[in-house]
Amino acid sequence: MKTFASTRRSVFLATALIAGMAFTGLVQAQSNATLDKVLSAKTLRCGIQLDFPPAGFRNAQNEPDGYDVAYCKDMAKSLGVTAQVVETPSAERIPALVNNRIDVLIASTSITPARSMTVAFTQPYVSFVNVVLTNKASGVQKFADLKGRQVGGVTGTTTEQDMKAAFEKWKDPKGKYTGYGSESETFLALNQKKIDGVIVSAGTAAALVKSGQYPNLVVKGEAPTPADLAGIAVRKGDPDFLRWSNVFVWNQVRTGRYAELYGTYFGEGKAPALTVEGVDY
Repeated sequence: MKTFASTRRSVFLATALIAGMAFTGLVQAQSNATLDKVLSAKTLRCGIQLDFPPAGFRNAQNEPDGYDVAYCKDMAKSLGVTAQVVETPSAERIPALVNNRIDVLIASTSITPARSMTVAFTQPYVSFVNVVLTNKASGVQKFADLKGRQVGGVTGTTTEQDMKAAFEKWKDPKGKYTGYGSESETFLALNQKKIDGVIVSAGTAAALVKSGQYPNLVVKGEAPTPADLAGIAVRKGDPDFLRWSNVFVWNQVRTGRYAELYGTYFGEGKAPALTVEGVDY
């Protein structure tokens, strides 16, 4: 005859087993959700910034173009589906992915521990070198000249964090920092001389100056920041899609497609290594 304690123990074990099976089924369902959905819908929704040339912009025909757009199209082609570019400003990148407005984020998003708590990153697919972008009237000739000046950046970005870190280290009472909601707002403020300088990728700075859209902007040397490695992001709990995306990035490098696209859009000579010296990603 079973005692009350043994009966209760049996019920507890049975309940735990059922809960475990349910959780496993849920995880498996989630892990296959995005990849299966994309293949079923025959459409890959890519979140891309279109105010961050040459990674993302609108061409003369007002069509999405750029390095990130090309990666989206390549990814869709590999899956045998149609690419759909969803314009996603900097501040909306992670929320758009988490809230299922897009399937994948290909938006020059720097890989950081904080972001990795919310989304899952592939290995790096692009590496940026940062420079100082200023306006011609500022008199700024190098990064150190920004001390005691009006500086800014896009809220939540890695370059903003680097700029704010330097700003706080300087502790100059004459200085002022202003955060902006998007890349285009920041570039406009700089062009209108509301701020004196920002940190931005070399490719973006070169594209902006060349475009003539912001005639007062000029590049004044490299910023003292480490290489900025960006990854493609998928939702957490999507291990199948993450594994596939990592293989896709690897294959882009293996086949030479990465170097080809880098040369096409950044035009800065040899494509940089997608690694950090002394450590494997």
